[in-house]
Amino acid sequence: QVQLVESGGGLVQAGGSLRLSCAVSGLSLASSAMGWFRQAPGKEREIVAAISRNGGRTHVADSVKGRFTISRDNAKNAAFLQMDGLKSEDTAVYYCAVRTSIPADAIYYTPESYQYWGQGTQVTVSL
Repeated sequence: QVQLVESGGGLVQAGGSLRLSCAVSGLSLASSAMGWFRQAPGKEREIVAAISRNGGRTHVADSVKGRFTISRDNAKNAAFLQMDGLKSEDTAVYYCAVRTSIPADAIYYTPESYQYWGQGTQVTVSL
């Protein structure tokens, strides 16, 4: 059974930082591409960042470019989202997602592309 568990969310003041972690079990992360998504109340789930199976390619949404960084550690079967310079508009539930990927450098951008999801972690940025 594949499980993804996010951690690291919380309440932070604008301008602050958080580091989200996604621990994966039941699936070798070395065979998977990963993504971080977020969903704010009343809005659709949107991609924040994605990383290829081999870690060689990454994508970061324009809204967080220069502030957020995605990374992975296959040895630990975990992925991370470093969030700096947080803004109130970053407030949302953040989800990690994985999918098996044959191409080592493929990145996937849509929620429908992913097979497994975590339960989400709340990030709240106060003014």
